[in-house]
Amino acid sequence: MSYQQTPDYVAIGHVTVDLRPDGTPTLGGTALYAALTAVRFGLRAAILTRGNYAQHGPAIGEALARYAAEIDIIAQAAAEPTVFTNVTVAGRRQQTVHAWAGPIDLNGLPPAWRSARIIHLAPVANEIDARQAGRLSPDYFGVTPQGWMRQWQTGRRRLVTLQPLRLPDEILGRIDAIVVNSEEQTLAREALQAIGARGLAVVTRGAEGAQVVDRGRVIEVPAYPASVVDDIGAGDVFAAVLFLLRAEQEPTPVAARMAAAAAALRVQGCGPDAVPTREAVDAFLARIERTAARPRRR
Repeated sequence: MSYQQTPDYVAIGHVTVDLRPDGTPTLGGTALYAALTAVRFGLRAAILTRGNYAQHGPAIGEALARYAAEIDIIAQAAAEPTVFTNVTVAGRRQQTVHAWAGPIDLNGLPPAWRSARIIHLAPVANEIDARQAGRLSPDYFGVTPQGWMRQWQTGRRRLVTLQPLRLPDEILGRIDAIVVNSEEQTLAREALQAIGARGLAVVTRGAEGAQVVDRGRVIEVPAYPASVVDDIGAGDVFAAVLFLLRAEQEPTPVAARMAAAAAALRVQGCGPDAVPTREAVDAFLARIERTAARPRRR
């Protein structure tokens, strides 16, 4: 690991421990899914996080070590990691916070990382002080603000509820792209409007696709059919592909179509290991195009 080299893609946010319904722990968090996506697309990626993962058994430690072989990871010291349970209730994801790793100090970013080509602020549990982001100087600044919109009560049952998104004006004016989901859309309306007027503002809608506003122009992006095994992280993969391709000056409709395809591939597997490669996304889209080009039988 070399902190002297500037990564292509830096994701900042908690790498979490997600508890499956049977209690089995697995690694998660937007920062992990996004950085893995960047690696799968051929970029050099890094993560700044906070957490202590040793207490969650050898499987978590082995998984973290495996991902650390692909991604430069700085984990600031903590008593524990952030731990979530995600369950679906009446078609909506319900989250419980079991533990919180604490705030990430952006002063811990190596100087070379602060000017990465792409920086993705990826909070999942209010772990980033947005005011500290003013010292970052990426070529492309992407944000998935879900963690700034989450709140939970202390006590035994810490269910997550949503609150309005509030970002400092000095940060809001520097963001190139923002991605939220349909449940967060209303609470992030002001940020979506401000960023969409000069950059990209995206609302993902699961099986209903996504709406992309590119400098005021609305682009509807359909979802690709997929057999859903596990949808956690699909929006994170979508956002990462969109950010990295737009940073490469790929036209927005092309980048959005690639992002939707990557998300469709992600949901067909389980966990971070199901993050697809660029080659897999290209092959998936080629199959879709070949199928669409076939003449229909009468």
